[in-house]
Amino acid sequence: MKILKSNEADFKAEFKKLVNRSDMDMKSVMPIVTGIIDDIKTRGDEALNEQIAKFDKWEVQGNLAITQDEMKKAFDELSDELKNALQVAYERIFAYHEKQLEKSWIEFGKYGEMLGQKITPVDRAGLYVPGGKAAYPSSLLMNAIPAIVAGVSDITVCTPAVGGAVNSLLLAAMHVLKIKKAYKVGGASAVAAMAYGTETIEKVDVITGPGNIFVATAKKLVFGDVNIDMIAGPSEVGVLADGSADAYHTAVDLLSQAEHDEIASSIMVTDDEKFALAVKDEIYKILPTLERESIARKSIDDKAAIIIAKNFDEAIDLMNDLAVEHLEIATDNAYEILPRIKHAGAIFLGHYTPEALGDYLAGPNHTLPTGGSARFFSPLGVYHFIKRSSIIAMNKKSVDELGEACMALAEAEGLTAHKKSVEIRYKK
Repeated sequence: MKILKSNEADFKAEFKKLVNRSDMDMKSVMPIVTGIIDDIKTRGDEALNEQIAKFDKWEVQGNLAITQDEMKKAFDELSDELKNALQVAYERIFAYHEKQLEKSWIEFGKYGEMLGQKITPVDRAGLYVPGGKAAYPSSLLMNAIPAIVAGVSDITVCTPAVGGAVNSLLLAAMHVLKIKKAYKVGGASAVAAMAYGTETIEKVDVITGPGNIFVATAKKLVFGDVNIDMIAGPSEVGVLADGSADAYHTAVDLLSQAEHDEIASSIMVTDDEKFALAVKDEIYKILPTLERESIARKSIDDKAAIIIAKNFDEAIDLMNDLAVEHLEIATDNAYEILPRIKHAGAIFLGHYTPEALGDYLAGPNHTLPTGGSARFFSPLGVYHFIKRSSIIAMNKKSVDELGEACMALAEAEGLTAHKKSVEIRYKK
């Protein structure tokens, strides 16, 4: 695990690598993903079934759909503890996202004109739930609940079924969410099918959900034909800590991100060198105890870093430059630091707020901008599943009062018909 000191000569070059940590080699997979998309656009289900056999290693026999009975059976077979956990998560995530609902509005101007905004949910949403190294029922909750709160009436879920099997907890979560359309297909194939439609999978209006480089590339390519939430890269956590933090707790929090994926990033920034070295020691003590040790170890060795800043003001500035997906502020005065944080997908305040609580049931969404894109992207929310339409209604008085200025602008732009469309309604 790298330790970088901001006062060393090579710090700027090394820090730049961390800032650019999520550079994905999309160019190398672009031809493959473009071929997958074009094939599905041309041949529909036939291409989809061939791709499932190639990438997910199973032959489709009959329908790709996951049935309501499969979902209910999986839920019924859950332990009471897991049933309760799903319900707690559902209720907390739903309550948080309800607060994001926007309302339509209208107002009247001084000339009698009426202006406003109409909020309307999209007709169809496509949710991608990753599989592969692990299955994530929590990702389904986080993607489906904002769509449900927004009022989307037609929700499609796609998830990989390696060998034809779908994780039972994911099926149970579908039952809790009352998902009616779900299909056993993953990767770029799922994105293409939802974006353009096949005989089995209906075209949607917006696609959300994280995935690997093939999923991210496919979302980038279909954007414009459908809307998307964001281009998500490898998961990451940043911990902004001082000597008041617990080294063991901090080490576990950094490892909780590293165990996701070999290319996940765990970065700590502190002004306390003694604390930094203690955290590093704890990480290597804990690693052998993890079920996913090999994944976490590679992530820590290749992608993790501890940065020792000259002072805590610099530490805050460096963390803002990193613009991480998950940011833990592990200090006694976390609330005082909060106003100075400019860029982060989600912010976890204080010593008792591990990022894992946000992953599952704190309430806010865990589908977050990665790789520094927190500078311009927001967490997944209800707003990804709605559209805003402007409303304008003029009367004779408002045209008489505003027409002259409007005609002057139209004439200046050389748009004669624009000017005339106002002029024929104008008092003079």
